[in-house]
This record gives sequence, structure tokens and C-alpha cells, in this order.
Amino acid sequence: MPLLSLKDVTKAYGGVPALKGVDLAIARGEIHALMGENGAGKSTLIKILAGVVAPDDADIRIDDKPVEIGSPRQAYRLGLRFIHQEFNVVPALSVAENIFMGRPYPLRNGLFVDWRKLNLAARETLQKLGITDIDPSRALGSLSLGDQMLVRISSAFIGEDGAPARLYVLDEPTAALNSDESERLFKVLRELRTSGASVLYVSHRLDEVMAICDMATVVRDGRSVDTGKIADITHDDLVTLMIGRRVEEAYPPALAVPRDETVLGADRLAIRGGKTVSFEVHAGEVLGIAGVANAGQRNLLRTLFGDMPSAGGQITLVGQDYRPRSPADAWRAGIGYIPRERRSEGLVVSRPIFENTTLPHLSAHSRWGTWLTPRHEKRVTADQGERVRLKASGQGQRVRELSGGNQQKVVFAKALLGKPRLLLLDEPTRGVDVGAKFDIYSIIRDMTADGMGVVLVSSDLPELIGMADRIAIMRDGAITEIVAAKGLDEERLLNLCYGRVTG
Repeated sequence: MPLLSLKDVTKAYGGVPALKGVDLAIARGEIHALMGENGAGKSTLIKILAGVVAPDDADIRIDDKPVEIGSPRQAYRLGLRFIHQEFNVVPALSVAENIFMGRPYPLRNGLFVDWRKLNLAARETLQKLGITDIDPSRALGSLSLGDQMLVRISSAFIGEDGAPARLYVLDEPTAALNSDESERLFKVLRELRTSGASVLYVSHRLDEVMAICDMATVVRDGRSVDTGKIADITHDDLVTLMIGRRVEEAYPPALAVPRDETVLGADRLAIRGGKTVSFEVHAGEVLGIAGVANAGQRNLLRTLFGDMPSAGGQITLVGQDYRPRSPADAWRAGIGYIPRERRSEGLVVSRPIFENTTLPHLSAHSRWGTWLTPRHEKRVTADQGERVRLKASGQGQRVRELSGGNQQKVVFAKALLGKPRLLLLDEPTRGVDVGAKFDIYSIIRDMTADGMGVVLVSSDLPELIGMADRIAIMRDGAITEIVAAKGLDEERLLNLCYGRVTG
């Protein structure tokens, strides 16, 4: 008898079906993966379990007893805990306040918050994830994104009388975590499994799923298409089930070879928190940047994009001296940027596609620099949408209604509208499904074939090896060496990042 079973779950929005009959069964003491492309129905299913969305039809049972989940509070009382992909935190509040948000704070004399007890309880909660270096009294917004996500995750492990946790639902929990932080989480999940609790695990990172999960259910186009043991299925089988076709190659082949022309040159460029770096990017080349967390990769991109001042050195762009004082300078100079966090740094999700796409380029697409028409915006945006293989109902659709992969394509459309000579990519396929990843890789190939230079920062080592021509290794804010990607394997690249090998 499964702990949780769902049968024939259906849901439509405005007559458009999101779920067309999904079945899912999760046993006690099991880590069960829910797999599928963006837009396959995973998020809708999770919202139904959380009591946020009501299904049109569903048979939901816990311990074989029919239940209705009409609210998040009801889901909580049934023992369901959720860690959603979006943070849902208040950066200005402390770590402890965020952990216990929505729960009663300990009081002194029944009137005043007992901050000592609250911080102590938060510290004990963090220790369940092996976290001892985060001060519970510190403002959450001052932490790195990875630490913020760990704080958010830890809040799900707080016990409460009368509502013991039985099933944890994690939606892309490692999207903002580095490898060490992810391992902390995996250790806790294994301990939960040993204790008899269950986990529903949603992730686009197939290697994680293969390593941590016991079972997997794949949904495609709103239907569950298969369920099986992870031990009996391969990485390629999962990909085929998710997209409905076999992807013979994970990365599209290069369409041209890099040219001799130098698009970007950095000579003893000083980046914040690091040393000086010197390198070149050629026309039609993808230069990968590899390194352990906080090795200086992101600061390098932000310096090149004018978002972080440099303390010295020289940058040349297509042979001309380049000194960006702001991102606006970078856009005007012909540099496009894909930020790491698309929703908080790259998009205004409440606004339509066409407004997001033209946002950094308003003066270039307005009459006499002052008059801009939505009709013109939609026309140029439609051209870019085709270029990046965007799937949407129209250019007026709001960005928040798109899948994660299509939101990322809007960010690419925005960058490419400025016809950049150099494209800076910071984790460009983060939180994107395998089908959309291939589309993004194809976009990059198209751009380099046209002579664009690309700088690719990624923590996905196979992605760096599969897409880059050369890879620069960063350690402690410095580029220690630049190696050819061809013939490189993950083990050697990782050793280079840790400084264990040379050459």
C-alpha cells in the first residue's frame, strides 16, 4: 500500500488542459523522482498536492484513505511539506525569522519575541542540514543565493505537534546550490528515507536523479507515460521518455570554426575579490570559464558587463578600447548578457514578452529616440522569438505564464535583439529541461557561426566540455590556465579546477 497515490488527475485552465490524467504512487521510505520537460504538468501537479490549485478531477489517497486537499494548511496537516523552486522569502528579515515564517515565535511573558530561543531553534534546524556557518540573526538577503536556498530548505524540516511530516516535495532544490551544498541536502534526504519518510523529487539534473532516487515517474504533455525503478532505467531512456524522441547527441555540432579575429581582449584586468586576468575571445569561439564555487567567474562577467567596476587593466572590444561604466554602456557597445537568475535579474515576469525583449534597446527602436509603438515592439520581438525557438501564445503573453525554458529564451531574445558581438552567459541552462537545453545550445551554435564571441560560465562540466572550444580555469579570482575542450573529460576538468593537475 503506497503512502500517497494519485489517479487520473486532470486540470484545465481556460479550457486548455494542463493535466490529462496523471497517475502517481509513492511508497513509504522512498525517494521518487517526478520527471518531465517544462510545461509537461509537473508544477500543476505539485500545486494540487499543496492545496494551491483545485483539480478538475482526481482520486487522491494517503494510506489508501481518500483525501481532499483544499488549502496549504490542509496539506500541512496531512503531513505534506513543500520546498518550491522560487524562494518565497523576505530578504530584509533574519535567517531565523525566515525559517519560522508562518509559525508561532517563542515569547517571553506571553508578549515579546524571545529572540534568543528563536535563534537557537533556527540554529538547531540548520544543523539538520549540516550547516554551522550561518548566523541565524543575520539578514537573509546578505547571504549568497545558495545559502538562502539552504535556509529555505531547512524550514521544511521543522517539526510541529499534531502534524508529523510524511512526504517532502522538493521542486528543483539544487538549482541555486553548488556541489558541496547539494551533497548536504542529499545526505538529509537519505536520512529521511531511512527514517521512513518519503520524498517527491523534481529536478532537471538527470545525474542527480540517477544518484539519489529510487523510482521515477515521467509526465509528458499532461499525462504520466511511465513509472519504473531507477536501477532499471538509463539516462538516455529518461530523456527519450520526457521528450518523446531520442536525442542522439546532447550537444549540437559546431557550425563553424573560430576565426583569428579577436572580439574581446582582457589585459591584466583586475576583478573584485580576485587578481588580474588576461585572456582573449575570438570571433565564433565559445570560451568556457570553469572553477569551484566563488572562484571569481561571476565577478568576471559582471566586470565585463559594467555591473562591477574594475580596479585596473585594459579591455578591448573588436579592437577598440572598452571601459564600461554601466550595463547600459555594455548594451550600447555590443555586449549581450544572460544572467544567472532569470526571474530576478533578467525578466519583469509581470510584463509581456515584447516589453521584456525590447527593454534594454528602447532608444534604438523608437522614432527620433523618443517615440515607441507596441506594434513595432511586437514585430521585432516576433522575429527574435522565431530565432530562439520561443513557444508562446503571442508576443503579448505575460512572461510569468511561460515555462522556465521559454522564459530563458525570452532572456536570449532580449540579448540578441541588440545584435551583440560578444555574448556573456552565466549558467544559461540552469533550471531548464533537456529539450529546451538543446534549443539553447543550438542558438549558441547559430550565433558563433555568425562570428559572435561567447563567454560561457557554467557549473555543469559536461556542458562546458560539450559546448566550449577552450576552457579557462579560475581559482581564487585568477585564470590559472586555458585548455582546449576537445579530448577533455570531467575528471580532468574537475582536477584542474581544484588545482590537482597542471597542463
